[in-house]
Amino acid sequence: MTSFGDTIYALSSGSLPSGVAVVRVSGPEVDAVRRHLHLGELAPRAALLRSVRRQGGDLIDRALVLHFAKPHSFTGEDVLELHLHGGRAVVRAVLDELASVPNCRHAEPGEFTRRAFDNNRLDLTEAEGIADLISADTEMQRRLAMSQARGDQGRLYREWMDRLTRARALIEAELDFPEEDDVPGSVSERVWADVNQIGNEIKLFLDRGRIGEMVRDGFNVTIIGRPNAGKSSLLNYLAQRPAAIVTDIPGTTRDLITIDLDLRGYLVRITDTAGLRNTDEVVEAEGIKRALSSAQNADLVLSLRETGDQDPFEQIDSEVEHIFVETKVDRCPSADQTGMAISTATGFGIEALIDAILTRVGLAFENGTQDLAPARSRHQTLLASALSHIRNAEIAVDQPLEIRSERLRLAARDLGRITGFVDPDDLLGVIFSEFCIGK
Repeated sequence: MTSFGDTIYALSSGSLPSGVAVVRVSGPEVDAVRRHLHLGELAPRAALLRSVRRQGGDLIDRALVLHFAKPHSFTGEDVLELHLHGGRAVVRAVLDELASVPNCRHAEPGEFTRRAFDNNRLDLTEAEGIADLISADTEMQRRLAMSQARGDQGRLYREWMDRLTRARALIEAELDFPEEDDVPGSVSERVWADVNQIGNEIKLFLDRGRIGEMVRDGFNVTIIGRPNAGKSSLLNYLAQRPAAIVTDIPGTTRDLITIDLDLRGYLVRITDTAGLRNTDEVVEAEGIKRALSSAQNADLVLSLRETGDQDPFEQIDSEVEHIFVETKVDRCPSADQTGMAISTATGFGIEALIDAILTRVGLAFENGTQDLAPARSRHQTLLASALSHIRNAEIAVDQPLEIRSERLRLAARDLGRITGFVDPDDLLGVIFSEFCIGK
């Protein structure tokens, strides 16, 4: 990915056709683009109605044009935005004209945001937050992404870095000037108490990582039960579409079928599985193996059996919480029931089941804030490494202060890698490749 020297352009709005299509241009040739398209003089940060013309003068469209002069733009470079009518032919004609401007080329995925990072307009956590904000489907995903995009997490990491730097400075001062009166005389009292507090704060934040993962990737619910217990019917009812095949033939479901639901702002991923029974059929046996694995790794298991069935509910031998559900209650309403009773034929009990699921979702989130949590494994890995360096520095009381100070430096380095202020090059290609073209 080339970051400097050329000018990039791309369609930055949604798919075509649309009411409005936004074409963004960034780089040193913005003024050449302005002249090439016959846009006339442009005032910074003013939306002006202009005729957009080919180099030869033929009219392409009438559009709102905005110019953002560097460094006061998203990328930190000169930026031009063309708000065109969203027809395919209109946009194609404009992009063809931009391609003919010297030193202009189509942007690669995430390149506008990459330039914003290169020009210190945002850090890596903010860049990742923008990517997550674009892909957010639920309210909680939006809130978590917004906290990153506006820099809340980056500021927290930088605060910890600054405090570690101060701790190291006090250690170095005592090492270099042990006889000076104005240098603190007790590193253990002045420094290590704060170092311990930083470690505690990182540990608390790191403990919220599972919360961030659930917001971003979903709260996983797996449905289990014997064949024809009503698992696929429940999945279809919740999805409000025929996501799974439903028949009276046992063993119809052979593989995992997952749907995503937005339940009161939370992403809940519900997985239908193969019926649990003894079988010699190879494909069905593999499906049962996958069902058990999905249940073992779920946040919640719905164990289903048909009302009136005298066999016990299926359970997974793990700490995963279960909700026991009696299905097809409309067929046998007078039968004894030991679980929640539902009917997908009539809708009876479904809302109560959804409330029970959401109660478990709420309990999973109650000990953390969804707005500030490390949602990416990259953050969690580096936070865990930083915490390890801090704890090792604390307990190494018999080692020289130089060694303990070095461990604090390594902790600060790990925090810097999260925001991209330290050794970011090996991360940038991976992070920005996740973006769509035009962002």
